Amino acid sequence: MGNMKRIQTPKIILVPYPAQGHVTPLLKLASAFLDHGFEPVMVTPEFIHRRITSNIDPKSDISCISIPDGLEMDMPRDFFANEKAMEINMPCHLEGLVRKFNEDGEVVACMVVDLLASWAIEVGHRCGVPVAGFWPAMLATYQLIAAIPDMVRTGLISETGSPQHLGPLCFLPNQPLLSTEDLPWLIGTPASRKARFEFWTRTLDRSRKLSWLLVNSFPEECIDHDKPQNGALLENSMDQPLIFQVGALSKHPLVKNPSFWEEDMSCLQWLDKQDPSSVLYISFGSWVSPIGEGKVKKLALTLEALGQPFIWVLGPTWQGGLPFGYIERVSKQGKVVSWAPQLKVLQHKAVMCYLTHCGWNSTMEAIQCQKCLICYPVAGDQFVNCAYITEKWKIGVKINGFGEKEMEQGLRRVMEDHTMNDKLTRLHEITMGEEACVVMMSNLTTFVNDFKEQTNGYPIELSM
Repeated sequence: MGNMKRIQTPKIILVPYPAQGHVTPLLKLASAFLDHGFEPVMVTPEFIHRRITSNIDPKSDISCISIPDGLEMDMPRDFFANEKAMEINMPCHLEGLVRKFNEDGEVVACMVVDLLASWAIEVGHRCGVPVAGFWPAMLATYQLIAAIPDMVRTGLISETGSPQHLGPLCFLPNQPLLSTEDLPWLIGTPASRKARFEFWTRTLDRSRKLSWLLVNSFPEECIDHDKPQNGALLENSMDQPLIFQVGALSKHPLVKNPSFWEEDMSCLQWLDKQDPSSVLYISFGSWVSPIGEGKVKKLALTLEALGQPFIWVLGPTWQGGLPFGYIERVSKQGKVVSWAPQLKVLQHKAVMCYLTHCGWNSTMEAIQCQKCLICYPVAGDQFVNCAYITEKWKIGVKINGFGEKEMEQGLRRVMEDHTMNDKLTRLHEITMGEEACVVMMSNLTTFVNDFKEQTNGYPIELSM
């Protein structure tokens, strides 16, 4: 037996940030790695492990392993609780797992680490495993984070991330104008903003050690084709890793569209009874808290007053903030659900447009299903995404509130601007059409070949 050899399937360990919008694209990337002869292994904290495994086909070759996060079951799973778990509790467990694979003769060819889980980059380096970064959003938002040193140097922001510049900001060539108030760490109290900025600067420092970055985005020529606009302009001086854009892999076949929550399939039966292109789909993603109870109530009353047919994704906690008897009162007009099969809803012929927070996965799904957008960004990268949707691609409109006049104007602009549909069709073709998918798969192949070349390949034959 000692002289016998067996072929070992090399593993790729994927480490997501523990949130829906991060796990979804990384699972789809894991599916693509199967086509390249790897065994993908998703490593997640315990509290999301069951949610993920319930959405992976048992016959699939994607493995999912949980590691302790050190948090009590009843602790809130907010940004800062996640950060504490990732920085303090999870590194030693991931390192132990990687070393156990090695002791068992398993080959770990590479680790792919969500940049928001940058703690795992250092684990990979300690274990001698090549590490690639993964950015789950648009390339432009990564470039915004990468421009932090230049923002500080030029005085646009302070060393703690506070805006010092008034007026429009174009942080890189060919990108829409933003305000420094749109920066992704400016959420919550001053202390919260400072802590989030420290999180991003730490993430950026760790990402400097990466040779490769896989980005859940489109080829740059597809989205950046206009001339630069006027405004303060930043040139990024940071040495970049090799960037491979793999956004069209979002359509890579997966047995189930991964979801952390149970989807209310009755949405589809309700839509079947509606007129074509008549329904407003509303979802602010899995993180609705920045909108606030007052705005939820305002939107509810506006929808009722306008008589607009709708499907509204609203978690149970926030449904409690609806006006008394609201769901029963509007039952013929609309449907309120805790969670929806979003992709199937957006594909339905009854859906006219999508009122969204402009999360990147939601944006990509809207483009995939060719639905125009009414945009109400609330936090993080959503302001950048909104700028692209409304200013560069012109496939949606932005609203600043949920009053009757504002909502009515937004709906009318989407319904009456027939050029939006043409632009959606064109954008879909150049970002998710057959040619784009070929380019994305080629990018992934180039990445695999590059890390094999830089690491002199990896052993696949091991003595038993």
